[in-house]
Amino acid sequence: MGYLGLALGALVVALVPSLWRAFVFLTWRPYQVTRTFRKQGVNGPEYRFWSGSIQDIRSMTKAAKEIEMDVDSHDIVPRVLPHYTKWISQYGGTFLYWFGAQPRLCITDTEQIKQVLSNKFGFFTKSTPNPSILALLGRFGLVLTEGSEWFRHRRVVSPAFTMDKLKMMTKRMADCTLSMLDCWNGLIVQAEGQQTAIEVNKQFQELTADVISHSAFGSSYMEGKEIFLAQKELQKIGLATILDIDIPGYKYLPTRRNRQKWKLERKVRNSLVRIIQSRLNSKHLGYGNDLLGLMMESAEKQEGLGMDMDEIIDECKTFFFAGHETTSHLLTWTMFLLSTNQEWQDRLREEVVRECGTEIPNADNLSKCKLVTMVLFETLRLYCPVIRMFRKAAKDMNLGGLVVPKGTTLSLPIAIIHRSKELWGDDANRFNPLRFKNGITKAAKHPNALLAFSIGPRACVGQNFALLEAKMVTALILQRFSFSLSPEYKHKPADMLTLQPQSGLPIVLKPLEI
Repeated sequence: MGYLGLALGALVVALVPSLWRAFVFLTWRPYQVTRTFRKQGVNGPEYRFWSGSIQDIRSMTKAAKEIEMDVDSHDIVPRVLPHYTKWISQYGGTFLYWFGAQPRLCITDTEQIKQVLSNKFGFFTKSTPNPSILALLGRFGLVLTEGSEWFRHRRVVSPAFTMDKLKMMTKRMADCTLSMLDCWNGLIVQAEGQQTAIEVNKQFQELTADVISHSAFGSSYMEGKEIFLAQKELQKIGLATILDIDIPGYKYLPTRRNRQKWKLERKVRNSLVRIIQSRLNSKHLGYGNDLLGLMMESAEKQEGLGMDMDEIIDECKTFFFAGHETTSHLLTWTMFLLSTNQEWQDRLREEVVRECGTEIPNADNLSKCKLVTMVLFETLRLYCPVIRMFRKAAKDMNLGGLVVPKGTTLSLPIAIIHRSKELWGDDANRFNPLRFKNGITKAAKHPNALLAFSIGPRACVGQNFALLEAKMVTALILQRFSFSLSPEYKHKPADMLTLQPQSGLPIVLKPLEI
């Protein structure tokens, strides 16, 4: 019994520090943070032990999924961010809520958002995502690295996305798109004159995966397609766990979901290792002129910027998720808006025919399609694929006069900023591409009101790729089809890590003579 008593005593001594840290994290710290913000006039829903505000978020999100909107309504915030809608009405545009014991501060002031995103000193870092999202994006890619590591990755990746390099990829974009359009024609022929609707959201996801597979991996694009399918499954797991509180050690347990995640991670990694290793084995012939090759060549040419296998793999994961997921939904919502605004569809078609004729467009032709660009920006404003961003205060910060304690996560609700009548005018919830006729910086009352690609040093490096691809696909569709919304469509925008139509987008197509 003496030895048992000593062992129990030692165990208690060992546990006391951990229990004390847990007590501070789960009770005392939330109390202190709440008090700090209340003294500054910032309020929010009460903190609940362990779960914070998550129960409220879950119940409101579940109820909002049942809402069906009118197709002419673009006020999606009550549906995709219902808790923000409620709490802003109660506490104002700046409020505090809790993700478990993690404080989250919502800010809607554009100047404060600019201060956060434009900071060059690493005071507002990316929040570490849950393990499932980490598996999807990778820990060592440009999206999640910080400080000097981010700077090194940015210098390696940026040369692959210069406009002269992207122009070389337009033929691949066009070839992939024409293959999809041939399939559309085939489905129309099979209908034998009967009106048929094609679910274009899924088609665009497959198309952009095809484009990024060719553009990123060139001759290895079939393996790229396998990676795409595995990442789609990882995305489903990430969506299912997005509101789960991270329990220390849980990610190592062999649960059914964890085993599936590990299996998919291995599949993605093994496929990427084969592709990358084949480039390394034949580097005397050059790395290739696709995104992977350009990145590897850039890393080799710039002294001190070499990347190891894990870093290259995670950059490839970023290519895939950012390169196909966001662009596919930009195309989906562009088709939706042009289907419900036929006069704009006609105007864009006239512009495309005027600038590109009936030939396959090139990058120079597409740069002259100003109306197409305006419509894409307005689509990004109303239906931005990413509806909010998060940053974390790395130290106590003064944010426009507001003291933000170290460790507070800042939530930047893009969907709300993009609908602010104060910024965009009384027609903020209406489709009006002409607001961008003088460019992005003059479209609203604040030059940084459009946050689709973020702003500041960490603005999306792939935005030119995404816009060029979207312009190419839109132009080729307009040359060959007129289209309208199927009566079967239900307007239910949903946040599924990216903004998507909850039940797809069925479109009725009519071939045109070209």
